Amino acid sequence: MLATFSHFPPFILKNTFNFHNSISLMHTFFSNSNSHNLSVMLQGHLSHSHLLQIHAQIFRVNAHQDNLVATRLIGHYPSRLALRVFEQLRTPNIFPFNAIIRVLGEEGLCSYAFSVFKDLLQCSLSPNDFTFSFLLKACLRSNDAKYVKQAHTHVAKLGFVSDSFICNGLLVAYAMGFKDMVSARKVFDEMPDMGVVRCWTSLIAGSAQSGHIEEVLRLFLMMVKENLRPENDTMVSVLSACSKLEAAEIGKWVMILSEFINDVDSGSVGRDSVNTVLAYLYGKWGQVEKCKERFDEIVGIGKRSVLPWNVIIGAYVQNGCSLEALSLFHVMIEDLNLRPNHVTMVSILSACAQVGDLDLGKWIHEYVKSEGSKAILESNTFLATALIDMYSKCGSLGKAKDVFEQMVSKDVVSFNAMIMGLAINGEGEEALRLFSKMQELSLRPNSGTFLGVLCACSHSGLLHRGRQIFRDMILRFSVPPELEHYACYVDLLARVGLLEEAFKVVASMPFEPNNFVWGALLQGCRLHSRLKLAQDVSQKLVKVDPENSAGYVMFSNALASDQQWGAVSGLRWFMREKGVRKHPGCSWISVNKVVHEFLAGSLSHPQIDRIYHTLDGLMKEMKVASA
Repeated sequence: MLATFSHFPPFILKNTFNFHNSISLMHTFFSNSNSHNLSVMLQGHLSHSHLLQIHAQIFRVNAHQDNLVATRLIGHYPSRLALRVFEQLRTPNIFPFNAIIRVLGEEGLCSYAFSVFKDLLQCSLSPNDFTFSFLLKACLRSNDAKYVKQAHTHVAKLGFVSDSFICNGLLVAYAMGFKDMVSARKVFDEMPDMGVVRCWTSLIAGSAQSGHIEEVLRLFLMMVKENLRPENDTMVSVLSACSKLEAAEIGKWVMILSEFINDVDSGSVGRDSVNTVLAYLYGKWGQVEKCKERFDEIVGIGKRSVLPWNVIIGAYVQNGCSLEALSLFHVMIEDLNLRPNHVTMVSILSACAQVGDLDLGKWIHEYVKSEGSKAILESNTFLATALIDMYSKCGSLGKAKDVFEQMVSKDVVSFNAMIMGLAINGEGEEALRLFSKMQELSLRPNSGTFLGVLCACSHSGLLHRGRQIFRDMILRFSVPPELEHYACYVDLLARVGLLEEAFKVVASMPFEPNNFVWGALLQGCRLHSRLKLAQDVSQKLVKVDPENSAGYVMFSNALASDQQWGAVSGLRWFMREKGVRKHPGCSWISVNKVVHEFLAGSLSHPQIDRIYHTLDGLMKEMKVASA
């Protein structure tokens, strides 16, 4: 057996003795093997031992000089062994050259990939589009832009600038790899064929990642004016850029894009894409009705994409229209052509959290587990975090903890969601333990973390811990408190009756107090029967938020608790004179997967007569029972 394998390469010989019995058993099958059979056997995934068996037989039948066999062998080995296979070829053609460049590039060995590329040229072989594709991917992993320039020079020199496949590779390398938008735009502008959607997508994605927001929208508008249909990837980049627009810029682009819609006929392939962007901008602007109008303008193939549905559902959720979001989601899932993705689910879980629809939240949890990959919740932090938030806000803290514990990789955002979930459910001590565990795992707390732990201290009355955490924000963690942190700390002090200290904190803030700060103080004054102070605070609350009835109502309640009924009547008269109306109380209940909304004093529910009839019946039964 030693003599049989003596002419094999050392890396084959080293591993042969572990499976020489298998070789003997397979000898009859292999004895008739030719290069074609061996190349077929090298397709697909192979175990290491099986690969070595095939490789040994390749040498037995002298097939290692076959270019197809060598190409496939190279693809199965890491670079060190792949190079040995490649170097044994006496007359390699383009295919093993491409294969070894690919392997070297995938391992980030860009200089070696270029060395092989130069050998290719010296062999008088002509590179093809795959050669440059693999070479450019090697450039991306190199973290050195000079390699892209070198590759670009060869592309131009060898006459490949008209190849859209290679041009797109250059665009990806320049725009997305090295954020060199000047070079990327030069490649794009010099392309002979401007109708390649993939190239537009790469340039738009690079511009979005580089923060050139308005350039993204200019390119998008140019694209649809060329009557090109943007891909889903294009739209994701455009919508990502739109998310960073300021209010003034939103108004400008709403006008520009609306003009395009007015100028093109209904058959324009870009019309649906522009309406999707307009729907997103209107939603971000808070104009939900306009958003819905643009969504309704999208027809046919445009509605088969999940993107416009995500846009309108997201707009409803962000603007507090959770019932509308849930209603539209039910319409969406009834369409067999549509498949909700994780973005859809994150928005719907947020809507469930807002209205307390635990049943739908559980259904989504099961849907994600059954329709997605087995470990999607353990690996997708966005979905897992949304589930933690939903379960916490719906009062199912145990379920929230289960999702959190099952996550494979917990980041700061997931810790923040769990800490806040514990906080709002009155589990302050456990929230602080999780805060400590987070630091033990070398995760650095951020602004959201401190908001959660301060909220935990406030809800659980943990005064001393809250004080220490508020101090540590700056002194230990260098996280400057924002207005919401001050509001939370003031709420903690006011709840335990330290109103004078709370006022000192308010006076020391580098911000103007808002309605949350004054509201926390007013609630503390009412809780500890400080009526004179409550009157002063309520006036300040009304001053910063004159349209909101909360300040009047809280002060009215404080007066009522002191039985100052005349003052209560006077305050209510003053509210009527000012046109301030108390927002009606609102509650939701889910029955048979339908969420019903009830407003205090409203008779708008379609089954209101039946509800009152049932209530009257219950009241009569209660009177009989108590008689």
